[in-house]
Amino acid sequence: MITYAEKDFTSEEVYALLLPFVRDWFVQQYGDLTPVQRKTIPFVKEGKNVLISSPTGTGKTLAVFLGIIDNIYQFYLTFGTLPEGVYAVYVSPLRALNNDMRKNLIEPIKGIRELARQRGIELPEIEVAVRTSDTPPNEKQKMARKPPHILITTPETLAIALNAPKFREKLKNTRVIIIDEIHELASSKRGSHLSLSVERLENIVGRPLQRVGLSATISPLDEVASFLVGYKDDGGLRDCVIVDARFDKKLDIKVLMTVDDLIHSSAEELNEAIYNQLLKVIKEHKTTLVFTNTRSATERVVFKLKKTMEKSKIVDIDDIETHHSSLSRDVRLDIESKLKNGLLKAVVSSTSLELGIDIGYIDVVVLLSSPKSVTRLLQRVGRAGHHIREVSKGRIIVVDRDDLVECAVLAKLALERKFDRIRIPKNPLDVLAQHIVGLSLEKKWSVEEAFRLVKRSYSFHTLSFEDFLSVVKYLAGELGDFYEYQRVYSKIWFDEKEGVFGRKKTSRMIYYQNIGVIPDESKAHVFTTEGRYVGDLEEGFVEYLSPGDLFVLGGRVYEYLGSKGFMVKVRPADGLRPTVPSWFSEMLPLAYDSAIEIGKFRRQVSDWVEKWDREKVVEEIMKNYYLTRNAAETIYEYVRLQKTYTNAKVPSDKTILIEVYDEPERRNIIVHSLFGRRANDALSRIYAYHVGKKLGVNVKLTVTDNGFMISIPGHPVLNWSGILKELPTDYEKIYSDLVKVLRKTELIKRRFRHVAVRSFMLLRRYRDSEKSLSKLQVNAEELLKAVEEIENFPVLKETYREILMDYMHLDEAIEIIEKIRSGEIEVVEIGPFDVPSPFAHSIVVHGYSDVVLMEDMRKLLRRLHEKVLEKLSGNFE
Repeated sequence: MITYAEKDFTSEEVYALLLPFVRDWFVQQYGDLTPVQRKTIPFVKEGKNVLISSPTGTGKTLAVFLGIIDNIYQFYLTFGTLPEGVYAVYVSPLRALNNDMRKNLIEPIKGIRELARQRGIELPEIEVAVRTSDTPPNEKQKMARKPPHILITTPETLAIALNAPKFREKLKNTRVIIIDEIHELASSKRGSHLSLSVERLENIVGRPLQRVGLSATISPLDEVASFLVGYKDDGGLRDCVIVDARFDKKLDIKVLMTVDDLIHSSAEELNEAIYNQLLKVIKEHKTTLVFTNTRSATERVVFKLKKTMEKSKIVDIDDIETHHSSLSRDVRLDIESKLKNGLLKAVVSSTSLELGIDIGYIDVVVLLSSPKSVTRLLQRVGRAGHHIREVSKGRIIVVDRDDLVECAVLAKLALERKFDRIRIPKNPLDVLAQHIVGLSLEKKWSVEEAFRLVKRSYSFHTLSFEDFLSVVKYLAGELGDFYEYQRVYSKIWFDEKEGVFGRKKTSRMIYYQNIGVIPDESKAHVFTTEGRYVGDLEEGFVEYLSPGDLFVLGGRVYEYLGSKGFMVKVRPADGLRPTVPSWFSEMLPLAYDSAIEIGKFRRQVSDWVEKWDREKVVEEIMKNYYLTRNAAETIYEYVRLQKTYTNAKVPSDKTILIEVYDEPERRNIIVHSLFGRRANDALSRIYAYHVGKKLGVNVKLTVTDNGFMISIPGHPVLNWSGILKELPTDYEKIYSDLVKVLRKTELIKRRFRHVAVRSFMLLRRYRDSEKSLSKLQVNAEELLKAVEEIENFPVLKETYREILMDYMHLDEAIEIIEKIRSGEIEVVEIGPFDVPSPFAHSIVVHGYSDVVLMEDMRKLLRRLHEKVLEKLSGNFE
C-alpha cells in the first residue's frame, strides 16, 4: 500500500530518536533539521520503505544516511559488534556521484566517532567503499575478505556483484538498499535492470529489504514508489511511504528575449545578443552554469563565448569550460574539481551536469532554448542555490517565436510544480535475458520459481509466462534452426520436461564481460557510390534515415542510398533541399504532458485575441506568464497573424489543423499536432503509411514537436482530414502496420543490434577478443534476416517494443486517434496555400534546413514571414 507522510515531526521529536552523539554532531554541523529531514528520518529509523522527492540541496541524502548510521551504531551498542557483511547498498546512475557520496559519508562518521570519544565511548569505524567498473581488482578482493558496511555502487556493478561467488556471500546480511536519482533510472532500461537486481538481492538475503528512493523532481510519485518497492507474491504492492517535499525550495525563473524582433533580426544579430546577454549574466554572478540541448551546441557555445570574452576583456577565457559525456573521464573530473573549488566563472554543459554531482556553489543557471520538459527545467535550475534556504535562479534565453511560446509555458508550469509524467519501460525482454543468465549462475532454477521472482519487479509485473518461457528457450538455443549457422550459442541449459534451467560452462564469462544496457554508439563513415569518403555521421542520425532522404554533410547535400554495418552509401544531390536536418537525432523531444499544456496556452491566447483588444491580451499574457511586454506582444502578434492568415481555428490541445501547402513539384500536407515529437513520430508514420497506400507512392516525412509534414510528388487530391479521422485505434492493427513501415528503415537495423547485444545474442566481448561495432552491426543485419520468419522471436519482439513504446510513444499516438474519433479533438483542413501559415514555418524549415547553417534557417523563416505579410497586405495592419 502506498501512503504519504502526513505528520510533520518537530526537530525535538526527531532528535529523540537519535543517539546523543549523532544528534549533537548534526546540530554542531547544521544547526537544525530541514523539513524533508524531519519527515524522513523517523521512517528510515523505523525500517520503512520510503520514497523521498525534494529539490537538490534540501538535505534528503543526509537524512537517509543519518538514520542508517544511527541504526548501525544502535546495533553496536546493543550487541557489542557492528553488523556482519554489507549492511546498506547505495546505488546511483553516475560513478562520479559515488566518489562524492563516499567522501560525504566519511565526514559524518568521523565526526560522530570523535564526539562519542569525547564522552568516553569508543565507536568502531563504519567502513564505506565504492565498487564500480573503475575499482581495481585488488580492492575488490579486499572487499571480499573484509566487506564494507555501506557499499556504494552502480546498477551494472551490483548485477555483477550478485554473481561474484565470494562477494555474493557478503551481501546476505544486507538490510537496506538506497536508490539515488531514481527518476533518472526508472525511465530507462537501466532502471528495469536494477529492479530485477533488487529482487534478486532480496532473494539472496531471504527477508524483506528496506528500500529507499531519492529523487529531485518526479511525477507521478505513486508510480515511482511502486517501481521502488515492487510486488509481493500474492500480487499486492509492498508498502511504501512517500515523503513529498517537492515544494520546499524557492524558485526564480525568467524567460529572456535578447532581441526586440525575433523574426527580422539576422542570425548575426541574434547570436551577438545571446552572447552579450550570457556575458552579462556571467559577469553579475559568481558561478554560472549554462545548459544547451546538444553536445555539438555545447562546444559551439563555449567557442563563441570565449571569442566574445576576448573582445570584451570582462572575463578571462580560462574561467570558462565545457562539460559533456563525450569528454574523457579525467577532463570531466578536472572540470568538476575546478567548479567545486570556485575556480570557474562559467561551465557550459548538455545533460551531463543535470544530475546531483557535487559541483559546489552555482548561483545562476542559464538555459539556451527550451529544455523540452518541466521536469528537466526544474532539474537544471535546481543546480543553482545548492541549499534549501537559497533561491534556485534560472534564466531561459529564447531563439524564435515557437521557442518563446514553449518556454513561457514551461516556466509557468515549473513555478507551479506541474511535472511531466515519467515513463517506465514495461517487460523489456533483453533485460530479462541478462538476468535469466545471471540467475542460472546462482543455482539450478525451476522455471516457475524464477518467473515468480521476476514478476515481483514493477517493471516485469505484467510479463506473460509465454514471453518468459520464450526468452528461456531462446537462451537455451531452442527457437529455430539458425543458431549454428549464425554462430549463436546457447547460454543456459533447459529441461522442459522437468521445468528447470541452469548455467553452461561459458556463461559466467559471457555474463561478466557483456552485462549492461547502455548501447555502444559509434560514427558511421559516409562514402559516395564512387567510393569517395565524405565524412562521418552520428549513429543516432543514421538510424533515422530512409533511402531517398536528403541531408547536409560538410556543406553539401547528399541522398542516402543505404548502409552496411557502419558504411553509409550516398550520392551527391547538389541543388536539392535537405529533407532531414543533421542535428535531428541530438535534439531533446518535447514531453507529451508539456506539449498538451502548450496547446492549451495557444488556445487560451487565441480566445483572448477574439474577445479583447491588443492591450488587454498583452497585459493578460504578462500577468499570467511573468513575461516582459516585448515578449507578450511577440506572442500576441504570432497568434493573431496565424488566425488572420488561415481564417481557421488555431491548432491546440483540442484542434489538429491540416494545412495543404503546394510547391511547383510537390504537395506538402502539414499536420499541426501539438503533442511532442515522440507521439508525433508514431502518429506521422501511421498517417503517412495510409496516405502512401492510397496513393501508391512513398512519401517524405518531417517530424517536429509541434506537428509533421508529408511531402508527395505532384499535387494529388485526397480527403486529408478524412484519412486522419479514420485511422485505426486497435493496438494490434496499428502495431502490425508500423512493423511493415519500420522493417524498411535503418532504425530497425540499429535498434536490433542494441537489443541483440543486450540479449547476449551478439557478444561485444568474449575471453580476450572484442568485436568492433561495425562487425557487430553487420552480424546484426544478418541475424535480423534469419529471425524475421520466427514468430514472436523475443529479441525481435523487444526491438519493436523498444522502438514503438520507448523511442516513439505509440500509446500517446493511439490516445490522440481515440480523441479524434470521439470528437474530443477536432480536425480542421485548410488550403491549398502557396505560402505556409505562420505556425507551419518552423515545421517547413525543419525539413529544409541544417542548424549548422543557422543563417540560412533564419533567412528562410524571415522570407516565409514576409510572404505571409505580402499575401495579407490588404487585410493585416
